[in-house]
Amino acid sequence: MSDETRRIVLEHSAAGCDLREKYFRESVEKVVDVARVMAVALARGGKILFAGNGGSAADAQHLAAEFVNRFLLERPPLPALALTTDTSIITAIGNDYSFEQIFEKQVLALGNRGDVLVGISTSGNSSNLVHALRAGRERGVTTVGLVGQGGGEMAPFCDHLLMVPSKQTPLVQEVQITIGHMLCRLVDYYLFEAVTELQPYLEGE
Repeated sequence: MSDETRRIVLEHSAAGCDLREKYFRESVEKVVDVARVMAVALARGGKILFAGNGGSAADAQHLAAEFVNRFLLERPPLPALALTTDTSIITAIGNDYSFEQIFEKQVLALGNRGDVLVGISTSGNSSNLVHALRAGRERGVTTVGLVGQGGGEMAPFCDHLLMVPSKQTPLVQEVQITIGHMLCRLVDYYLFEAVTELQPYLEGE
């Protein structure tokens, strides 16, 4: 191993650790708030929708799987869906209409009032996510943006913005999946370990 390869590894690791610490130190309340919103939606019979492009599409599928299967706790499956997985739907919409509408049409078909839509993007400028978030708002879906620094064009269409303060795509993605894991952990906590904490938010249902 050369000194240069060692430096590359250790510098990247340190930058990732620093960014992760900075994000959670400054944004812990926002993460808890979004997890509680998700838990309330699920407790009321709603579902969580995830969407993203490229690596963010993989994160969408990853997080949907954590909800449907399990995270750490042995518990019933929770309804979540990645809008990135049905190739027939995606290619039909992309071919007949446009790539910008591949998530929007799915949200209009599947999203209901009380559901939660999570758009994942490092730039915040993915036009198909902007269209989807706007459609979610129209359907009464709570919209969440999991984005990099600034929030981009998605920000105005997000009821909740979980913004990682960096523009370095790999580092943003590393923190984003950690945020996703924390959402999974906290939703399980609210639904199966501390139901009494969630109860005030369910009153008036």
